[in-house]
Amino acid sequence: MARTFVGMPPFPVAARSALSDTRLRRNLAHATGTIREKRARVVAEVEDWEDLRRQAAAVKDATLARLDEHLLTLEAALTARGATVHWARDAADACAVVADVARAHGVDEVVKVKSMATQEIGLNEALAAQGIAAWETDLAELIVQLGDDLPSHILVPAIHRGRAEVREIFRTRMAAAGRPAPDDLTDDPAALAGAARLHLREKFLRARMAVSGANFAVAETGTLVVVESEGNGRMCLTLPEVLVSVVGIEKVVPTFGDLDLFLRLLPRSSTGERMNPYTSTWTGVTPGDGPQEVHVVLLDNGRTRALADEVARPVLRCIRCSACLNVCPVYERVGGHAYGSVYPGPIGAILNPMLTGVGSDPATDALPYASTLCGACGDVCPVAIDIPGLLVHERVRVVDAHRADPRPKPEALAMRAAAWVLGDSRRMALGERASGLAGRLRTRRAAPGGRGVLGWLPFPGSRWTGARDLPTPPVESFRAWWRRTGRDEGQGRR
Repeated sequence: MARTFVGMPPFPVAARSALSDTRLRRNLAHATGTIREKRARVVAEVEDWEDLRRQAAAVKDATLARLDEHLLTLEAALTARGATVHWARDAADACAVVADVARAHGVDEVVKVKSMATQEIGLNEALAAQGIAAWETDLAELIVQLGDDLPSHILVPAIHRGRAEVREIFRTRMAAAGRPAPDDLTDDPAALAGAARLHLREKFLRARMAVSGANFAVAETGTLVVVESEGNGRMCLTLPEVLVSVVGIEKVVPTFGDLDLFLRLLPRSSTGERMNPYTSTWTGVTPGDGPQEVHVVLLDNGRTRALADEVARPVLRCIRCSACLNVCPVYERVGGHAYGSVYPGPIGAILNPMLTGVGSDPATDALPYASTLCGACGDVCPVAIDIPGLLVHERVRVVDAHRADPRPKPEALAMRAAAWVLGDSRRMALGERASGLAGRLRTRRAAPGGRGVLGWLPFPGSRWTGARDLPTPPVESFRAWWRRTGRDEGQGRR
């Protein structure tokens, strides 16, 4: 099961709170706008961009159709190169493997490469419960960790933080986690990065074990790939004696030729760069060079559930670029915490219900509705996932999951009441007169064309008008107009 943020309210409640945070909205608008513009410029340079998207989608779909075969090929290649492969059915299995490896080596701290998979399974918390400290080395992840915060973006977990906030976190929290921040620390980005570098250096040098994820896993050679912008990940991948990589089973690509395609798409879509500053690849154990004990945890955690759904299967194409977040008008206004999970934004609104299942958690069930269905996310997806279509599919699954619940639901009760009123002409006439009277009493302002809107209705109608305007019912119903104009008599004469 994918990790959710304990104690976070459902999306509608969290979003309403986030909308009132002007600083959050300002930070989000600036950051997502900057990334959008960079992405648009570098994508425009590629004449065959749409062809690349279609090719990537085709490669992913073909791989998923034979995923079992490719995973066995990957396992054989990894084993042949000295790696130990573990299969993890869920988060508990994966965390147990990492903890067991750490205990076997007497390790009480590990350094980590930025990884959505380890966030998904709650690895840091699981290791802490075993007395093992997990240190994030990605700058944004470090900010989140030191601030006792939660990530709010796939690519930039601390996107909701401003420079002044980061300085304060470093100044007050670094000492407790090891090396304190410089006394004269400013909020200049270079100074903040320098403070993080000094803080992490001793951890890199003394760490005996590292944990990573992988952006891609090449089945034919057993090669794992991590792309990053800072170089901290490479320090984790080369210095420690032991390396454990937690890899979602959907990360597999069949050949190195396929990898080339995705390395052209990912950096442009994620950071707006032509290529990643650091692309690290490793294949098992290389004697005398890098970690001498390598473990690879192949993680399911709900992925086979998505694989079995032929309509939703394309969600497993996702390469975690976050392009969909950066163009989403909903995400830009409420941020990632409102989604209550490590996967926010449009793709998270699909992934979370897919990985956890629908019908058991109201917070998860609300996520597919956290979208305007404007289509921008589908347009920018580098692997051509029809995100709006899958959001609609997930909404259907949510509704279907609740059909068997015997408890009456407000929507169903409202529909039954409407059917009762509309099923009899006399009740319909009374309803028309009542709605016209309500329109006269509750009109708040004039809408385009001169017709007003209802700004408020008593409960349960307030559940609608609290977030939407309701057009004012006409003062005169159609039936009354028909009688007043004599059209009923004229119709009778003809």
